[in-house]
Amino acid sequence: MLSGLQAQESEATDEKAVLDSIYIAKTEDASGRPKVLHAEPLYIDLIRDLGARKGEKEWNVGVGLTDNLSFDSYEALVEYEWAPIDRLGLEVELPFTFYSNRTNGNTEVPGSRLNSIKGAMQYTFLVSEKRSASMAFGYIHEFELQSFRAYNTNVFKGNVFNPFLIAAKRWGNNFHTLIYTGPVIEQIYSTGQWSWNMQINSNFHYMISGTRNFIGVEINKEIYKDDFDMVIRPQMRLEITKHLLIGIVAGIPVQREDQRFSAFTRIIYEPPHRIKKKSSTPAHSASYRH
Repeated sequence: MLSGLQAQESEATDEKAVLDSIYIAKTEDASGRPKVLHAEPLYIDLIRDLGARKGEKEWNVGVGLTDNLSFDSYEALVEYEWAPIDRLGLEVELPFTFYSNRTNGNTEVPGSRLNSIKGAMQYTFLVSEKRSASMAFGYIHEFELQSFRAYNTNVFKGNVFNPFLIAAKRWGNNFHTLIYTGPVIEQIYSTGQWSWNMQINSNFHYMISGTRNFIGVEINKEIYKDDFDMVIRPQMRLEITKHLLIGIVAGIPVQREDQRFSAFTRIIYEPPHRIKKKSSTPAHSASYRH
């Protein structure tokens, strides 16, 4: 009886390993430059997949709610990302924030606004298939906007400059780690003031065998002078169809004095993109893109 149970467990383990290897092969064993499959964080996401291949593209729509001490803030974003050449990702994003007062008008609430017009690029300069690792650098530029109610005086508020570095590694078939870090420098037009903080985002994910579904945690850390803020964001991604995924994120502040619980949902649409498999790739590694 025991040997039969052990045989069943061994069979299940072998089947799981086959599913994993087939799914990874679908992403990595296609024509073009090498690419390693990595899980992408859902709250502060990447500009494009690491090792992006020419022609890849993606639409994202996100909505979220943050419970602050005296008011609620609602965020929404629309972004489009694409790869004009191998390993280079570009992105355009419009992020909005809307506010509501929960204290009967006793607290001043920020004005709702289109936060910025955001453009970004990301280049993957290292892809190591042997070590299942990738590294990339990138830059985000935001033209910050005033709140809607201030448009009659001045539309633009300032600039945000954000260079960043990404390092990612897959451990075996299922476990993924990623670090996303860089300074965020802000310039305010009206005062001529400059300020900056350092962001360090750590990510740990487990991708479920043979699927694009994963569970994991994103830890967003911000350092400003002597102040340290951290938000832990448990998250999961579900594949709805071949081209549509949904990500669900919760936010739990650890050291953030003005913020309580938050929630965020990201809808990801990947338009069909034809990829030819390598001539040496086995028949089961059909065309598929992560």
